[in-house]
Parts: sequence; structure tokens; C-alpha cells
Amino acid sequence: MNTVYQLTPTQAEALRSTEVTPGNLFNPIQDQQDRWIISKEEVEQCNIPWVKTLPPIIYEPKTDSSL
Repeated sequence: MNTVYQLTPTQAEALRSTEVTPGNLFNPIQDQQDRWIISKEEVEQCNIPWVKTLPPIIYEPKTDSSL
């Protein structure tokens, strides 16, 4: 099980153009339940205090329902 961190849509949009570390941008994605998430590594490597308080959740990858 992979732990990721849940964002609100507003938080995801705010982080989209923000650097995690110099030269590396946040990459919020949506999981199977359409929750916005970022990786454990993004949380650990950033210096943004509110990001460190995001709730951890278990990652549920999107599945391709057209198969």
C-alpha cells in the first residue's frame, strides 16, 4: 500500500506551479475516487508548512474502465 497525501482542488491548483525543490514542480494528480493527491516524496522534500499537515491516505490508482 502506498501512502499519498490528499489535497483540496484549491490546494492542488495552488501547488501546480510551485517548486517542491529547485527545478522540481509539484505534480498533483487524481486517484480512483477523483481525490487530488501528491506523493510522500513531494511532502517530505518541500518546505511549505501547510503541506506537511495534509492528511495521508492510501493511493488508489485510476483504472481504465474501457478495457
